[in-house]
Amino acid sequence: MAATDGSEPTTGGLPSPPFISVPGLPNFRDAGGYEVESDSSSAPSAEGKRRIKMPSRLTDAGAEKLSQQLGIKLVYDLRSVVEIAQGVGSGRGFPLREWEGSERKFVPVFLDQDYSPEALALRYKNYAAESDEGFIEAYQDILNAATDPANEYQPFKTILGHLAAVPDSSPPAPAPCLVHCTAGKDRTGVVVALALSLCGVPDEAVIHEYNLTEVGLRSRLEELVKHVSSNPKIGIDVEGARRMVGARKGAMLGTLARIRAQYGSIEQCVLDLGILTPEGITQLRKNLIIEADEDEVVRWQDYATSEYE
Repeated sequence: MAATDGSEPTTGGLPSPPFISVPGLPNFRDAGGYEVESDSSSAPSAEGKRRIKMPSRLTDAGAEKLSQQLGIKLVYDLRSVVEIAQGVGSGRGFPLREWEGSERKFVPVFLDQDYSPEALALRYKNYAAESDEGFIEAYQDILNAATDPANEYQPFKTILGHLAAVPDSSPPAPAPCLVHCTAGKDRTGVVVALALSLCGVPDEAVIHEYNLTEVGLRSRLEELVKHVSSNPKIGIDVEGARRMVGARKGAMLGTLARIRAQYGSIEQCVLDLGILTPEGITQLRKNLIIEADEDEVVRWQDYATSEYE
């Protein structure tokens, strides 16, 4: 958990990589570095995309680290205008935070809906159930809304298009970017899963990466659970709230399975929905997959069954 007093925090015992300590940004981590499966190579996907909970509490020290040390100046915000306004108005949200040289691009998945975790709970009562079906349905809606022709922002096409851009400089990789929504696990989780899957990262690693949000937000878990379970509009108990704010592996496993059942593969889904062209998929892989030494690969298996989960 990041400090809010400007001091430099540690990752609090979290695995690093992928977690990176940035003041004011809980759950900040690199989405790259995982070994891929392919016929021609076995290399980690390159750095270039990072995901966090919304960066409204970012401190000055955190902004400096993002800009100067990590080179992140491009931010993709997946929240809707309604969601941002309601969060600030209710006292639960914070004013938008930018830093010198940064560019925030609003690419809402839902144009005029509040899609915060609380709003999701109202739409999907079985979100809090022991089954993962509520999450799978929600993530299907996210994919549909993000690629709806009526959505002029085309958030997934915009973000993956950035990662698939033909480089105009060396080294051949897109500029690092920061992607976030409100909780940093649902909308962000779906687009990150698509990117990793397109690169050939095995499902086990993709699912593990998604589940890391539970680790990254662990120090705020009880606060989130209390907030959700005490909301009479949602009407769920503490255990239901705990499931709702979590990032259970079965939710992403089921989502990937549903995509493949509907489209045949992740690649075909991306093509059919107009997110990337065949050339774009090829370029994304060129940009994000690199040869690397063994010690540069994120060995997620080493802590997948440890205290972190």
